[in-house]
Amino acid sequence: MAVAVSAFGTYPGGKEACLYTLSNGKGMQAAVTNVGAALVQVMAPDKNGSMADVVLGCGRAEDYMDNSCFLGVVVGPNANRTGGACFCLDGVTYHLDANVGSNNLHSHKTMGWHKRFWEAQTGENSVTFSLEDGDGSLGFPGVRKVSVTYSLEEDNALRIHYHGTSDSRTILNLTNHTYFNLEGHDSGSMEDHELWLGASHFTPTDSESIPTGEIAPVAGTPMDFTVPQRIGDRIGADYAQLKMAGGYDHNWVIDGWDGTLRHFATAKAPVSGRILEAYTTLPGVQFYAGNFLEEQAGKGGISYGPRMGFCLETQYFPDSANKPQFPDTVFGGDRAYDAVTVYRFTTM
Repeated sequence: MAVAVSAFGTYPGGKEACLYTLSNGKGMQAAVTNVGAALVQVMAPDKNGSMADVVLGCGRAEDYMDNSCFLGVVVGPNANRTGGACFCLDGVTYHLDANVGSNNLHSHKTMGWHKRFWEAQTGENSVTFSLEDGDGSLGFPGVRKVSVTYSLEEDNALRIHYHGTSDSRTILNLTNHTYFNLEGHDSGSMEDHELWLGASHFTPTDSESIPTGEIAPVAGTPMDFTVPQRIGDRIGADYAQLKMAGGYDHNWVIDGWDGTLRHFATAKAPVSGRILEAYTTLPGVQFYAGNFLEEQAGKGGISYGPRMGFCLETQYFPDSANKPQFPDTVFGGDRAYDAVTVYRFTTM
């Protein structure tokens, strides 16, 4: 099917942003835009066939420039947290923006790739966004060329393919920061959703949400989703990791990671009967329950707030640049960055 293209507003400096809408034969749609290569909308059927938009987002390109909670955007060049806002690579120390205390979050809050304008090229029911960033930009070495391709398949699977190269060794760790609510983006809290994670370990953090370097079992803790659990049941438990983060905001270690596409999560909405199955080639997933989702205007005049959506941010582990025991995030030269994440929508 052809990709529908419509105006979506203006990027600072005058570039016109578009909304690219993918559709399949079952009536599902996914819409993306140039700003932050953001996933703006996903229309998915419920158990009765009724469609609803199940991702939180903004109604025009300009609003993505004020998107402090990273709704739907691609985060790069390095997603998540870097302790001390620095890392050492090949004997050189690189300094990043200290934007959360003395640490770095998502590379840069105002100039990271989630705020950049990505050039778009449409394909057969797909859109590929491309970006080039110069050596030293945001504190990272290497001239980096990256692409993100969204494609919508006939089995209601939204596929995201990331690819990146660099002319020298650098750190690359991209993710998509979409907030899902399978009852609909305007339906309020998502704490009634049931979640299963194929992850028997997670990476505990210190009080500043920087991983300690430990890979700890989830068994016997509120972090255990190896048996499906209602998200809200234990989110307020008297458990140090949850109290420090205000709820779930941690990296889970995907069982059996070998670089192939693996089913790592299933979320179910009790009222609509929508199911989200998630797959990735990456080793980790940041499950974020929207604990600090700020009050902000969303699509259709909806006001978003805490825990109205949850994120399944597939990734390499946080602070991997400083944790040699974690999977390696050094790319460049003859090692290209290449990853796939799939979000497939079904019903009960």
